Amino acid sequence: MHHIISIRDFEREDIDALLTKAQQIQSLGSYKQTLRGKLVALLFFEPSTRTRMSFASALARLGGEAITVDSVEGSSISKGETLADTIKVVSSYVDAIVLRHPKEGAARLASEFSSVPVINAGDGAGQHPSQTLLDLFTIKENMKLDGIDLGLLGDLRYGRTAHSLSYALSHYDVTIHTITPKSLEMPQWLSTELKERGTEVVEHEKLEDIINDLDVLYATRIQRERFPDMASYARVANTYKITPETLKDVRKNLILLHPLPRAGEIDPAVDALPYAKYFRQAANGIPVRMAMLEDVIL
Repeated sequence: MHHIISIRDFEREDIDALLTKAQQIQSLGSYKQTLRGKLVALLFFEPSTRTRMSFASALARLGGEAITVDSVEGSSISKGETLADTIKVVSSYVDAIVLRHPKEGAARLASEFSSVPVINAGDGAGQHPSQTLLDLFTIKENMKLDGIDLGLLGDLRYGRTAHSLSYALSHYDVTIHTITPKSLEMPQWLSTELKERGTEVVEHEKLEDIINDLDVLYATRIQRERFPDMASYARVANTYKITPETLKDVRKNLILLHPLPRAGEIDPAVDALPYAKYFRQAANGIPVRMAMLEDVIL
């Protein structure tokens, strides 16, 4: 049984194979009903719009059907049932489970108790492999993954998207530039691990010091829900804001990505510029998640 829990479970050839499969699906125009008759549980115990809807859309385009739970309050967990028991029961109803949970490690735990494949749709500040794969897919649409300079901007301490993406990029010849306030730096253990894997990590505090040398700028929001208290959040909120003026001297091939939702870090005036690829990035969630669903179910 094949689960997708962490991007750390992937080798480069695994990533490349899934991205190729997603590209093939996208190029078809019409989709084969490969999952007709299959049922998938979408268990989302943390708020989500894009991830939940794109998994549901991906499944429907493949001919499958979904049953959903959209909150803890709407499940027996609110009555004291453990996640393990929930997974044991739900996995007896379906062909696969897509799980989003606020606690890091929840997806790994679920995979140990499930009788069907589990896809991690985000677990706390841990991993978000489907987001990482669609991020890589979007970069690959615009340039080769090897030989680029990529900037990670914003919350690199709590941001699971940045954690997963940076590890995935360690399979490629990429220089990672971190741009973050001092309290939200990339965790030291992750920075050390990336360097041990041969990835160059260069730290910056000011965006203007590096933006003109980047091929990819990956912006993230400051995640209020991950902070221990509002005072800590208030100290770093609105640290960065990307405007058309910010981008006036950047490389012509620069692409600007963001996992969304944004919370003021990108001015809406940037949306019309050719660098803005974040809505395309969100749309790419469909072929990538179609490829993931086929990968674990078929």
